[in-house]
Amino acid sequence: MTARIYSPAKSATQSGKARTGGWVVEFEQSVARAIEPLMGYTASRDTQTQVRLNFASLDAAKAYCDKHAITYIVQPPREARRRKASYSDNFAFGRKQPWTH
Repeated sequence: MTARIYSPAKSATQSGKARTGGWVVEFEQSVARAIEPLMGYTASRDTQTQVRLNFASLDAAKAYCDKHAITYIVQPPREARRRKASYSDNFAFGRKQPWTH
């Protein structure tokens, strides 16, 4: 059983950074998904993929995995890519694209 430890990014509808400082442990899929013949649903007998454990720190998440003999992979958080621009750049004289309505 392998787990993935990561820090979740903020959602697209979120402007602040609330609920982004924690760490999450999710278990990787160990059994392949199959199509159920009766209804055609995609089904899996692996219930560990539904488990999501939240931790306040990376050390706490690692300690949990070590205590329960779970192999884990840590994905470091990525920095947000932001373009720095101001409102006045829309009307700059040296603008590369012409301003239109």
